[in-house]
Amino acid sequence: MTNGLKVYYCPVSVMVSNVAWPNFYSFLPLFREILLRERITVVHAHQATSTTGHECLLYARTMGLPCVYTDHSLFGFADLASVCVNKMCKYSMADVDHCICVSHTCRENLVLRAALPPSRTSAIPNAVDPTRFTPDPGLVWPQGTINIVMMSRLVYRKGIDLVVDVIPRICREYPAVRFIIGGDGPKRLLLEEMRERHQLQDRVELLGAVQHSGVRDVLCRGHIFLNCSLTESFCIAILEAACCGLFVVSTRVGGVPEVLPSRMIAFAEPDPESLVEAVRRAISRLSEVDPAGFHDEVATRYSWHDVARRTSVVYDAAVAAPLTPLLERLRRLFSCGLAQGVIGLIMAAFVFVVWRWTEWAVPREGIEIAPDMTPGRLPGAEGDDGPQRRLAGLP
Repeated sequence: MTNGLKVYYCPVSVMVSNVAWPNFYSFLPLFREILLRERITVVHAHQATSTTGHECLLYARTMGLPCVYTDHSLFGFADLASVCVNKMCKYSMADVDHCICVSHTCRENLVLRAALPPSRTSAIPNAVDPTRFTPDPGLVWPQGTINIVMMSRLVYRKGIDLVVDVIPRICREYPAVRFIIGGDGPKRLLLEEMRERHQLQDRVELLGAVQHSGVRDVLCRGHIFLNCSLTESFCIAILEAACCGLFVVSTRVGGVPEVLPSRMIAFAEPDPESLVEAVRRAISRLSEVDPAGFHDEVATRYSWHDVARRTSVVYDAAVAAPLTPLLERLRRLFSCGLAQGVIGLIMAAFVFVVWRWTEWAVPREGIEIAPDMTPGRLPGAEGDDGPQRRLAGLP
């Protein structure tokens, strides 16, 4: 892929929402071969609900590799699903070198859920490519109206049940307002029913799923961006909207208050009345909006280069940390709880046995090392005479 990035498509079946079925120990031989082929020095897993990510962290620690984990979501402590995810996180995080969270709220949440010492966690926010999200007043359409844009998955967590109450009230109060909604999901039917019930077909535009390459053009059609999420650890959507010069209205949940300064956003509680009032405030402040100024401020505050630099510091610290002996790893896992600790200890010990058997059955000396695919050495790149030599029959 671009700049020598490699992607391995593994034979792993998916059960729901792109989450793979647990593989337990069967994925270890293939994962080990990938690590050895590519001479991997750090393993970085993402997302608490990724079974493959948790398994690979266990495999990598067994092989003696440093591990880093990034958490992107907030979880509760009361419902059964959150309790199960938190137990799994506590087990996995007991054996990783460092954890990255996308906001300070997310960091606090992970520290509580996984019983982590704060010193092993860092908050590194997401970013946006400002060259791809630039304001363009010429794309505003329809003209002569106040266009409110929404871009999200149409699911319960994104507050669509609130949206169906907010839109009719705003449309009654402001005849010049138009809503442009991009995204798809099970809650789309609610929006279609609301549009039919209140006869808003000419004022509420449902775009359906939008390719990422087309998001900027949709955002530039509007003046205000509306986010009604019930929970968010960061919300990169409001960052992209502000980068395109839109004033943002958002629910005050999770890590959202950390993202933008107050002059670029109006907050509301996650209820229809508060959201309607926030939209009113946003409409009254439209004359103060400077799209170019918004874009420049977002570009200054958020940079993927800064994210990469801060992440590399975490990698360097993980690599420099001393190797954790097997007995110490087992002690950490056993401390996760009576039942969970015993089960975790047995699993880790069995993975160690499977790894040692794999080292004997498939010696690492027999695994071919993959060529370095850095940009300067890509096949066909300038200075690479490999194709010509092969055509000439030369090695």
